[in-house]
Amino acid sequence: MPGFDLSNTFPLGDRPVKRLGYGAMQLAGPGVFGPPRDPAAALAVLREAVARGVDHIDTSDFYGPHVTNKLIREALAPYPKDLVIVTKVGARRGEDASWLPAYSPEALKQAVHDNLRNLGLDVLDVVNLRIMFDTHGPAEGSIEAPLTVLAELQRQGLVRHIGLSNVTPTQVAEGRRMVRVVCVQNQYNLAHRSDDALIDALARDGIPYVPFFPLGGFTPLQSSNLSAVAQRLGATPMQVALAWLLQRAPNILLIPGTSSVAHLRENLAAGALKLPADALQELEAMGRTTAHP
Repeated sequence: MPGFDLSNTFPLGDRPVKRLGYGAMQLAGPGVFGPPRDPAAALAVLREAVARGVDHIDTSDFYGPHVTNKLIREALAPYPKDLVIVTKVGARRGEDASWLPAYSPEALKQAVHDNLRNLGLDVLDVVNLRIMFDTHGPAEGSIEAPLTVLAELQRQGLVRHIGLSNVTPTQVAEGRRMVRVVCVQNQYNLAHRSDDALIDALARDGIPYVPFFPLGGFTPLQSSNLSAVAQRLGATPMQVALAWLLQRAPNILLIPGTSSVAHLRENLAAGALKLPADALQELEAMGRTTAHP
């Protein structure tokens, strides 16, 4: 596990991005539904991220829905030339804030056009196809039909690159036979380690792996080992969790989200934190005792 600093980059599509990015999901209202409690604070977080060198922002038009993309446009357009905005399609929100599949041809085409309009773009840098066979995690099944639709939108020039989200290794292999897959976005963190082999396989092929919920998501990571390591290093537990991910594999790109400028600064500071061997050993033990099968 090599050391890391804020200048460290990895290719995403045809452009290098810094390995610490920003995820916009938490800028929407409670439960990722509706507008933010404090729109001015949300705009401030986005502007602070870019001012501090973030060049990779993850979003989706089903956050809100339509909330985070409009905030990104208001805060950052006209966009810096080096900024890569990654969005995702394949889901929609119910009126009760539920997460529902949306990958019929009509739904996918509408989602791409909604993202273009709300972000104010002519072409989307990267679009992740979010598979919804199971809302709570990857589930087997062919992704050929929705991916064919997204590939056609790419041929039309509306999508520059395609990624996959919430997928199994079998689905990654299927997707790679159909299109150039430029990233995979699945749940992974210190406590959820089922994608270890997939991360290593993608690293060998130079494909980024982007963990969602890198800090545990709606149930933040809790561990006495994590807290002890953080205290010893003079860091926060969440900084240690992010630093562990950066040192786990060179192809991991992070998109921790927050609606707070202070927390954003703390997250970005994790890029300068190098974990010593004894800390890594303790954290590895945490993964063995809490990882899901």
